[in-house]
Amino acid sequence: MTPPPVGTPPVTARELWSYLPRVRPYMGPYRKLLALVVLLTTLTAAVALAEPWPLAMVVDTVLGNHRPLGLVDRLIGEDKTALLVFAVGLAFGLQVLGNALTVLSNYVGAKAEQNMILDFRSEIFQHVQSLSPSFHDERRTGELMARINYEAAAIGNIVMIFPPLAQSVLTLVGMFVIAFLIDWVLALVALGILPLIYWSLGLYSKRIIPRLREVQSLEWQSLSIVNEAMTMLRVIVSFRREGHEHRKFRDQGQTAVNARVALTMRQTLFSLGVNTTTALGTSVVFGVGAWRVMHGDLRTGELLVLMSYIAAVYQPLEQISTTWGTLNQELIMLRGSMLLLDQETEVVERADARTLAPAQGAVAFERVSFSYPGRRGTLVGVDVQVEPGQRVAVVGPTGAGKTTLMSLLLRLYDPHAGRVLVDGVDIRELTLDSLRGQVSVVMQDPMLFSGTIADNIRYGRLAATGADVVAAARAANAHDFVMRLAHGYDTVLGERGAQLSGGERQRICVARAFLKDAPILILDEPTSSIDSRTERVIIDSLQQLMEGRTTFIIAHRLSTIRRADLIVVLDHGRVVEQGTHEELLRHGGLYSELHEAQADDPLAAALDAEAMG
Repeated sequence: MTPPPVGTPPVTARELWSYLPRVRPYMGPYRKLLALVVLLTTLTAAVALAEPWPLAMVVDTVLGNHRPLGLVDRLIGEDKTALLVFAVGLAFGLQVLGNALTVLSNYVGAKAEQNMILDFRSEIFQHVQSLSPSFHDERRTGELMARINYEAAAIGNIVMIFPPLAQSVLTLVGMFVIAFLIDWVLALVALGILPLIYWSLGLYSKRIIPRLREVQSLEWQSLSIVNEAMTMLRVIVSFRREGHEHRKFRDQGQTAVNARVALTMRQTLFSLGVNTTTALGTSVVFGVGAWRVMHGDLRTGELLVLMSYIAAVYQPLEQISTTWGTLNQELIMLRGSMLLLDQETEVVERADARTLAPAQGAVAFERVSFSYPGRRGTLVGVDVQVEPGQRVAVVGPTGAGKTTLMSLLLRLYDPHAGRVLVDGVDIRELTLDSLRGQVSVVMQDPMLFSGTIADNIRYGRLAATGADVVAAARAANAHDFVMRLAHGYDTVLGERGAQLSGGERQRICVARAFLKDAPILILDEPTSSIDSRTERVIIDSLQQLMEGRTTFIIAHRLSTIRRADLIVVLDHGRVVEQGTHEELLRHGGLYSELHEAQADDPLAAALDAEAMG
């Protein structure tokens, strides 16, 4: 899901908290680590409860006249020097122990947290890859990157918020119990601020949470602008639109900054209100406590312990209020990732799907109809029968449905009516791996990864040896230009292979298809964007690649498909003609019109003549 535009109904706190139970499955593999975190948190809380007592011992026993309590009295007696050394050592030891438990808890917690985040990110990444091309066409890449890399971290952050929160609650309860045992009057006075804290949490949920999502949406738009600008940088520079893009980024960024500053101000005021409330509570407790010491109802050391506890009680309250804001912000991000994970996959593999044996290459489209969302009649009642090893050209005007038909064969989409068969089997009955493993694709836009040339060719078959890679490159007429590069097959390509020419990139893609060695081949206008001399080189390699394979050729330049065994002519999603080149010319239909139009185009005629030698 994309971030909601400004003005849509804001998410409520109740809706956010409904996503919390969905975190539990990701905790399962790390329950031992999480249990250890809980144990360490409990021990840390216990140590925190003991920390004020050395101070009370120094005030009441070392500096005062009260006897030490219990075991300390039996072990040390009334030797004030020994008691002072013991109290100081105990205070230091508790601090060291508390710090050690905190470090160990943070280490174990970080290990569990980061592994949960990795699991969640991996699941989202895998799911996003399974979504249809139309889903990705409707989403900005920057938003998807934010969902996977940024928002997915919320699942670990949420889990690890709870141990400190639980520690605060345990400390709060334990300190209140001890404070109540020391002086129940002061303990009840200290509780007087709880209604105000509770009211402030409700105010946060009502006034601040709805704005968090809006601010994140604005910040993502800035990220999307950056991602799009980097992708379109050549266009931006060519049209000298750097200033325009900078202003667009700056204006959007300023809007996001203003919204973030306003939100931060509200969050700061909330924290300030909580801190002021706890400061008021501390002052009241201090005043009442001093009054009780003056009247002999409380010892000075006990007052110091009580003030330490009250301050420590209020500290968890302040931490809880701060954590509440953080938790709700993390829940908003968790919601975003879960909405992406909940996006339904249009193409679903059946539970009983079977593996396609090495295909013979027979392909049939039987009464196939398909429409994109918001667009009707992309394909209507398409009937095409293809025998193994045939070369089939798919032609027609722009928008006729040529690429969509091939997308159905790859099962990137499922037809809304009819069926697609491979070797007589409905492809919906096959596993996606076995189906797509039988098909190689050479696209119009030669798409390469940023690794080495060898890695890009080996993408066709990951287990291929170096000799296999070289053989595929030779077959694709790519070996010679690769060897002229300084690092040969180890040349590291930039993003999308930008340092190579279009023809060189396309030959790498053809080599990748050679290496895959699939029985069905789709050529989606692979030479439409390169010069005629390079086209001849690539066509030579494609002729070799097509040998013995069922081949579908999508082409606008009809001169490249004259030798096809079957030409399928599409118009407005319907098959209007089928036959060989000569048959369709004699028929005098749409194919003949397209052929005559290209023959009358001097530029196209010149290119065709040069391409044919």
